[in-house]
Amino acid sequence: MIKVGIIGFGYSAKTFHIPLINASQSFELTAISSSQKNLLATEYPQVLVFDTAQDLIAGADINLVVITAPNEAHYPIAKQCLKSGLNVIVEKPMVTTSIEAQELIDIARERSLLLSVFHNRRWDGDFLTLQKIVHKTVVGDVRLFESRFDRFRPTVRQRWREQPGPGSGIWFDLGSHLVDQTIRLFGLPKAVTARCLPMRDDSKTTDYFHVLLHYKNLEVILHGSSFSAAPNTRFRLEGSKGSFVKYGLDPQEQQLKNGASPNDSCYGLEAEQDFGCFYSEYSSELIKTEPGCYQQYYAEISNAIESGADNPVSPEDAVNVLKILELAEKSSAKGTTLSVPKSLSNRADLATS
Repeated sequence: MIKVGIIGFGYSAKTFHIPLINASQSFELTAISSSQKNLLATEYPQVLVFDTAQDLIAGADINLVVITAPNEAHYPIAKQCLKSGLNVIVEKPMVTTSIEAQELIDIARERSLLLSVFHNRRWDGDFLTLQKIVHKTVVGDVRLFESRFDRFRPTVRQRWREQPGPGSGIWFDLGSHLVDQTIRLFGLPKAVTARCLPMRDDSKTTDYFHVLLHYKNLEVILHGSSFSAAPNTRFRLEGSKGSFVKYGLDPQEQQLKNGASPNDSCYGLEAEQDFGCFYSEYSSELIKTEPGCYQQYYAEISNAIESGADNPVSPEDAVNVLKILELAEKSSAKGTTLSVPKSLSNRADLATS
């Protein structure tokens, strides 16, 4: 049994990590660091509650720490965990700079510890479906891929993600998912052209992005807006044999918020009315969405810790995501297209590229 401590008791911990951990027989939720002691005493009376991350790291009997603190706290907390001999899962984005990410990778490697990043949307049902479509060349040679994560949130809220600071704004938040999925499909691009802007009244962080990733014979569009109240296109894939279009979002997040368990028979299943459609020149066909399975991430984490199996999301993958996030911000600030250096490894490279 892998004993787990969670740092932070906000949206991510409540919605994703705690339900996924509790649904698995391989893990035991042992400790949480949070100021919400009364709430935790009611909801999880068997769990030890620590005032700070440092107290949990020093005092809890655990094998694995899950870090759900604000982005700028990821690096110092993860570093302390690794130096204390603990395996670590970090919420995405891994940290706020690729320099910090590489340092954590080096520490984990020196101590033979697991360091993983919760890029859970690799296990979205619609993305699993999209992967199959690409790998089976259903649309032929892919020439355009559009991935959107739009929401209707026209008013700035008092949340750390919407306050200025390292790693804030929806490009680092939602954009990291879109970048990770794109790299999984097509690898790193050759160049980036980006617009990352604060569009809402009184906004001090990026709440709109339109990012172009340039590949050989392929263009990728990543888009996120806070003003989209209409039904949203999630994926659009165009190729030499036709197009695939998918609307809506994977249902797992909402199911978990509603109290569903990943062990429920209907978990991760999408209604037929929400399936994507493949359009050829003369016909169209609904394509059944693969079952979503966020629980697979934790199943693979268990295998990685207990038997040395592959890390489901390697920190090296997360570094590549950070490279593109950083480069897009610089492209937006400069108003120009920037090449992706082949040996890009940290912010110092960006400063001279």
